Amino acid sequence: MNVVLLGAPGAGKGTQAAILLRELGVVHVASGDLFRRALEEKTELGLLAKSYMEKGELVPDEVTISMVLERIRQRDCADGVLFDGFPRTLSQAEALDDKLAGEGRQLDKVVYIEVPAEELVKRLSGRWICRECQAPYHEQSSPPKSAGRCDICGGELYQRADDREETVRERLKVFFSQTVPIVDYYDRQVKLLRVDGNRGIEDVSATIMELLRAESD
Repeated sequence: MNVVLLGAPGAGKGTQAAILLRELGVVHVASGDLFRRALEEKTELGLLAKSYMEKGELVPDEVTISMVLERIRQRDCADGVLFDGFPRTLSQAEALDDKLAGEGRQLDKVVYIEVPAEELVKRLSGRWICRECQAPYHEQSSPPKSAGRCDICGGELYQRADDREETVRERLKVFFSQTVPIVDYYDRQVKLLRVDGNRGIEDVSATIMELLRAESD
């Protein structure tokens, strides 16, 4: 089974991806990992991507898709793939479908973990880190015993720029503007599975597996 996993920052996509990989027994294909590996190994595609990045330009969709296709042609991907972090745009989704069709393959299902925007803001903007030992905290789910101080080493807690509320809202704005067209695209193909991500980890993963099993029967 070839599955795409979609979810906004803070939706718990990374946690669910790890669970799905164990349950489905498929290969994890994340575009970020592919880029890092291609750059480290200085592959032809990696060097091509680097040439764009060094000029401050976005890597063209064609290069990204070529990296993905190169990966899923490998033998370990024969029994299925979990796409994580890709496609990110409608043009990538359309191009990926075209390329897969040319190789006699297709996406089976697209799982979209939905969480209300305000809940995502709470989850992301509540994160704090110890300046000394890097221990993570959260204002709601795992607050420190003493405000502003690490329980482990007593170091000062600080908030990363990416976790400040105004930055979080901008990140989410960008995500939703890019993702809504993708969601509509896969919905029209009757491949989209919407999952309520505003619940516990186990409930979300159980729902995802139940939906995927029902679709594969």
